[in-house]
Amino acid sequence: MDRREFLRSTAAVGAGLAFSPFISGQAAGSGSDDINVALLGVGAQGQVLMNATRNIPGIRFKAVCDIWTAYNQRLVSRRLKAYKHEHNTYEDYKEMLANEKDLDAVIIATPDFWHSEHTVACLEAGLHVYCEKEMSNTLEGAKKMVEAAKKTGKLLQIGHQRRSNPRYIHCYEKLIGESKLCGRFTTINGQWNRSKAACEDLPWSQNAVIDDAILKKYGFDSMQQFRNWRWYKGLGGGPIVDLGSHQIDIYSWFLGANPKSVMASGGIDYWKNHDWYDNVMAIYEYETKEGTVRAFYQTITTNSGQGYFEQFMGDEGTLLISEAAARNTVYREVWVPSDKWDKWVKAGYITAIEAEPAEPAAAGVVLDVRESPTPPSYDIPVTLDKPVHQPHLENFFDAVRGKAKLNCPAEIGYETAVTVLKVNDAVEAGRKLDFKPEDFTV
Repeated sequence: MDRREFLRSTAAVGAGLAFSPFISGQAAGSGSDDINVALLGVGAQGQVLMNATRNIPGIRFKAVCDIWTAYNQRLVSRRLKAYKHEHNTYEDYKEMLANEKDLDAVIIATPDFWHSEHTVACLEAGLHVYCEKEMSNTLEGAKKMVEAAKKTGKLLQIGHQRRSNPRYIHCYEKLIGESKLCGRFTTINGQWNRSKAACEDLPWSQNAVIDDAILKKYGFDSMQQFRNWRWYKGLGGGPIVDLGSHQIDIYSWFLGANPKSVMASGGIDYWKNHDWYDNVMAIYEYETKEGTVRAFYQTITTNSGQGYFEQFMGDEGTLLISEAAARNTVYREVWVPSDKWDKWVKAGYITAIEAEPAEPAAAGVVLDVRESPTPPSYDIPVTLDKPVHQPHLENFFDAVRGKAKLNCPAEIGYETAVTVLKVNDAVEAGRKLDFKPEDFTV
């Protein structure tokens, strides 16, 4: 059996499945590091993933598939040829799978409502899959993806890329797990605010319009829907799913728990020509080993104030973290002795920031007794010098090579899908909705 046959083979059958290395999210090793890849869906996100993947040694793009042949497919194909990736182009993924016999893996960046069908077909074709989040726009679709990964023994990584970000891993392992700098977490705040200008409908060139018959074949009523599918029911899940799932995923990861309930408020308040809510505010309730944690999250599409971040607040400190490099700080509550944190400074887990000199108080002004002093702050001394998606793709390809375990396998992606998709249900219901433990398993 040669290298490619080995990578494409099902790891185990029947009783032997329990001993398969794929079950732990890790493929068996092979004699070569070369991996042949197809890119299915080459819109904006597909191009981001392509550019990040190009930085990874040993990855060769062999096929590109996208229904917008007059623009997306042509643009990406031209770039790949310039990068010396000899490849074929397709409109129909079924034709691609039928013709391409030398593939090892597929990167899927199609609209959410196609994720399940595309992923299941690729897994059943014997390929490992990296699928962008949201895993699916329906739980039924997400379940089929988990089941297909289990049945085929192939790897399925879901694109929650923060789980491979070295800064997030450092915070999870060192600041939360080992040092417990913030004490007991009680509250989380998070957001992704985007300006009106960033949320305008995407246009298209009249010289590159997709034929109506092609649009209908692939589930779109118009070019407007094709270009802006995230806003339409049945195609995407709106901003709370498109943006919020990245950060809400971190809530569950850092807490080591799935939520027990969610309530939410949202509406079509501004963008009146869309199906999905343009502004959403949600409150989750988690039950952890240390007690109850209430977590707030919002995404708005009319103002970019404070950008995007996750803020974990404990009784001894606060962790502020973001993919944006400028917003990564730990704050120590002033009542906590500094020497309790000094050993972690010496260990290199955090870096002390010199405090700004306090402004002198005006004569006769007394500090309000209800006001807390400004807490001392510390930097998180871990940086990312790569595109933000690259470490997650590296983790996927390392797992294909048998050198790592997946950081976000299908089962974790499913738990996040359950957590996030429930927000839209809660908005519609207008009340708190509960989760059951069995909701998170397939």
